Amino acid sequence: MTGDPAATCSGLAGLADGAVRIDTAALQAPAPLSVSDKAPTPSGRIIPANPAFCKVLAHIDPADPTAPPIKFEVNLPVEWNGRSLQYGGGGFNGVLISGLGLPPAYPFDKASPLALGFVTVGTDSGHEQKPGEPPQLFALNHEAFENFSHKAYKKVRDAARALTVRAYGKPPAKMYFMGSSEGGREALTMAQRYPDDFDGIFARVPVINWVGLQHAGTRSGLVTMGDGWIRPAQVKLVADAVLKACDTQDGSDDALVQDPVGCKAAFKPATLACAAGHSGDDCLTDKQVAAIETLHSTYKFSFPLANGLDDYPGWGVSGENTPAFGPTGGWNAWWLGTTAPAQPPAPSNGIAWIYGAGGIQYVFARNPKLDVTTYKPEDHKARVLAVSALMDSTDPDLTRFHARGGKLVILEHMADYAQSPYAGIRYFENVEKTLGKDKVAEFARLYTAPGVDHVGSGAPANVDMLAVLVDWVENGKAPGDLEVREQKTEAPAFDTLRALPLCRWPAWPHYKAGPVTAASSFACAVR
Repeated sequence: MTGDPAATCSGLAGLADGAVRIDTAALQAPAPLSVSDKAPTPSGRIIPANPAFCKVLAHIDPADPTAPPIKFEVNLPVEWNGRSLQYGGGGFNGVLISGLGLPPAYPFDKASPLALGFVTVGTDSGHEQKPGEPPQLFALNHEAFENFSHKAYKKVRDAARALTVRAYGKPPAKMYFMGSSEGGREALTMAQRYPDDFDGIFARVPVINWVGLQHAGTRSGLVTMGDGWIRPAQVKLVADAVLKACDTQDGSDDALVQDPVGCKAAFKPATLACAAGHSGDDCLTDKQVAAIETLHSTYKFSFPLANGLDDYPGWGVSGENTPAFGPTGGWNAWWLGTTAPAQPPAPSNGIAWIYGAGGIQYVFARNPKLDVTTYKPEDHKARVLAVSALMDSTDPDLTRFHARGGKLVILEHMADYAQSPYAGIRYFENVEKTLGKDKVAEFARLYTAPGVDHVGSGAPANVDMLAVLVDWVENGKAPGDLEVREQKTEAPAFDTLRALPLCRWPAWPHYKAGPVTAASSFACAVR
């Protein structure tokens, strides 16, 4: 830092630049690594060691006095490596992302980005979720929703860059963005809307076709109301049947579907249908079979959304019975919950129903009392299109991002029931169709991880994507196949990860567009 670190840090407090207000700035002492007993995700248990740094808490005032401010945090290490890393959010945001934890897919035993010398940045995206309130309530305010869609991340990026100049006397030489889920959508939003702002971007399981996801998730909840709901024992029945049909197709008996695309085409839920006059946990009723077929099928709109899309891809197979804990898990976490969908959504419902039904009420219909079973997107077409223009990060024209030298890595988890991995796969294919495969190969990569759920459980899923980006951006080393190792800590924390010590994710394409016939070259080896 310029001058004495403590004085430089404290001197940032109280600064104002337009709508930006620095609330506090205080030098933090180094802190050791710790592992918590519980957390919603595997990586959430790790509180990494961090060095001495200046912790800046700030906000950006809204133009609309009824809108909430954008809160953000910037962490300025005393020993800076000349780079910055902005973290994405998750869900409907509303929680301040500190930038002190591990970024998406990061190895548990590696030094945090802040410890490596990165300035780290996070935001609440312009609203604060309060206990007992629906997570979509903020969307009733137009400015708050615009900030959530894209403006907050740009405003915070610019404010953090200005703070970096104040602290070190110069801006970052390279700027990176990493996000997962909603944060993955934010990552792709930055590449599409603000192509000059970041040098390297990593988007894990991005919810890019956001409007389609909310509608498809709601539809999947509607078909499990009443007799369509699938009990936990029947979830295991389906998961076992999927493994029986597909596990050995890849030549190994490892309880992992390594060709989920081929398996989706091969597995037929109707093979589990109950015989006439029979019911129980060892078979499925006609309504339950129909519910699964609905989950697997494409959701169609009667009109095109942003960038010409008029549908949302169905979900895949495998990992149906990955244990549920918060956002970790398969069907019980995301689709089914522990009780059938209710109105208003209950905490025991699947997350997709809580998100989707609430999204229909607060975002699209803007009627918190709406009976979701009566909703039709055609009746709210203008609003659906307006939301799509704000939220759907599906623009395949990345010409400007490529021209300025940006690098992009996308990772899809094939046992993800929070969003369909096929949405991201299709997006990458559309980028290739728009720019040409040779040009895309110069700046973008797509990886798919079979057996991995939304947040990284179910199979080995940890690889240092930050190092991959830095190596590509700064050294010109384009990534090929990535080696992925199971991560463990001294605490008995990550036993939910399968015992597959070494896996390899090949770079795209190992699946082909059109009729799905090609097998994955994903491989795991036990040693």
